[in-house]
Amino acid sequence: MSTEIYFSNNYRDLCEQQGTGAGFQFEFSCNRCQDTWRSPFEPYTSGRVAGWVGRGVNAAWGLFGRTGSGVSNAADGLAGAGYGSARDAAFQRAISNAQGHFNRCARCTNYVCNRCWNAEQGICLNCAPDTAAEAVAARQRGLNDMASERAYAAGQQAGQRFDGQAARQLVCPQCRAETRGSAFCPGCGHQLARPDTCGSCHADLPASAAFCPACGTRR
Repeated sequence: MSTEIYFSNNYRDLCEQQGTGAGFQFEFSCNRCQDTWRSPFEPYTSGRVAGWVGRGVNAAWGLFGRTGSGVSNAADGLAGAGYGSARDAAFQRAISNAQGHFNRCARCTNYVCNRCWNAEQGICLNCAPDTAAEAVAARQRGLNDMASERAYAAGQQAGQRFDGQAARQLVCPQCRAETRGSAFCPGCGHQLARPDTCGSCHADLPASAAFCPACGTRR
């Protein structure tokens, strides 16, 4: 008879099959906040015995310059024969315990911890957020949105004074420093991009001209 599997995608298997740490333990996590809960550790006696036998045989045979891999492998095989069924039984016990720490949302089917559960509505906080918390968050969003709108409007007013047609060099051709669009390089003082036309009469300016040849305005 098949058994329904719970927590199929939000648990970690921490089991150890052999050695002194042989045993069963599982870690379950909340699908919303990712907080975890671990089942109590259950020792796997056969796995510990296999580890002890393997180490003891290898140590004894080592005195004679040999290895006891055959005997230790046999011990491992005996321990492994019952491991699968023992793990499954331990997993079912862990699930039974975990169900007391998690709630399954009837809407999204996620398992969530008690802190992420809306007990009044009977579903998780993702599906039924806390009203008071949502009101506080909405008020803060409104404050931030209005502050952003006012700052944007102030930027638009300041932008009216910005000459968008002026040539600007963002990197100095001499020292490769970032210039932020300034007239002179902050790294080496090199004079950067200069206008091609006079700001007063809009006449074309030669590259080497310090004054406009048409009206005399300083470049």
